[in-house]
Amino acid sequence: MTDAAGLALAHEPVPADQVVAGAPTTAYLALDASEAGEIGVWEMSVGAMRDVEVDEVFVVLAGDATVEFESPALASIELGPGSVARLEAGMTTVWTVRETLRKVFISR
Repeated sequence: MTDAAGLALAHEPVPADQVVAGAPTTAYLALDASEAGEIGVWEMSVGAMRDVEVDEVFVVLAGDATVEFESPALASIELGPGSVARLEAGMTTVWTVRETLRKVFISR
């Protein structure tokens, strides 16, 4: 059993070429990994960053954010505690975090 909401995570600055606004940081902790995929916790501080996604399903534990889809061009989504979303490998996104966002994810 893991208290994913209470885990202490070590943040690192987002690489400059991914920063869209502010000075966001991210943190990541793998909880389990196998040939089937990975389960982990990811967190992002306030700010905006561009990312290229992997196949994943996630549940937001805390925070407030918007994810915009640059490619493919899709409607943006609003995230908050309890939000469940699926991302596909290769999607280009912009994450704008208004309150530190923490999620549990399953990826492959």
